[in-house]
Amino acid sequence: MSIIDGKKISNQIKEEIKNEVNLILQMGGRAPHLAAVLVGNDGASLTYVGSKVRSCKQVGFNSTLVKLSENISENNLLKKINELNNDDEIDGFIVQLPLPKHINEEKILMAVSPSKDVDGFHPTNFGKMALNMDTFISATPYGIIELLKRYNIETSGKNTVVIGRSNIVGRPISILMSRKGNQGDSTVTLVHSRTKNLQNYTRKADIIISALGVPNFVKSDMIKDGVVIIDVGITRVKDESNSKGYSIKGDVDFDSVKSKASYITPVPGGVGPMTIAMLLKNTLLSRSLKS
Repeated sequence: MSIIDGKKISNQIKEEIKNEVNLILQMGGRAPHLAAVLVGNDGASLTYVGSKVRSCKQVGFNSTLVKLSENISENNLLKKINELNNDDEIDGFIVQLPLPKHINEEKILMAVSPSKDVDGFHPTNFGKMALNMDTFISATPYGIIELLKRYNIETSGKNTVVIGRSNIVGRPISILMSRKGNQGDSTVTLVHSRTKNLQNYTRKADIIISALGVPNFVKSDMIKDGVVIIDVGITRVKDESNSKGYSIKGDVDFDSVKSKASYITPVPGGVGPMTIAMLLKNTLLSRSLKS
């Protein structure tokens, strides 16, 4: 079994981005600028956004944190998004999810200009991705493809099973894995909570990508020898033995499957770090399109 080290690969990508930023600055250009909109004080969201801001500094990006009250009205949030859409100094921005219950997430994400949608969530960018056109690819699926590429994992002709059908991970990665070209050409099966006898599909899979959000869901008896496992799940589980009071668990029961898998991503340290790296890569792309 080989561990797919997302932290190592993400640092390589950040170094590559930093070198490109240095070239932009040497030519008298402006550093890429990423903004993040944070509504409220959700602990996990604060952690994620803080990590993104630190990563911007690491690669030489400018960054702006737009922190708003959890009581902000939907109309006022839309006004702020419109301001960011029209700010020529900002190359891309994200709206950190989840949003408070009184705000329609879909309406907010639709308001983000596709040209600044570095999260790759807007239907325009999703549609371009599905048609294999150049666009911003949702950061987590983009990170998965990059991991497979950099570990030289063969995908052509392989049976890939994607567990979970979210618009953020499951659906886009199923499309990316089946498209023509490198890190594609797989025969993809998308399974989910309503799939009957789900293990019948996973046992035949050469590659399993799990984005279900159920801790330790994938067990040893659900996989075959030599399978490649990409674990996207990241769930806080109560753990009194941990000083934080919780542990982070993936969708895959790592200890039970590691003896059968040929490659596997750990949680944490697998797909997670790649998500931020690819967000930065999308922001660099947005900046380059303005040159």
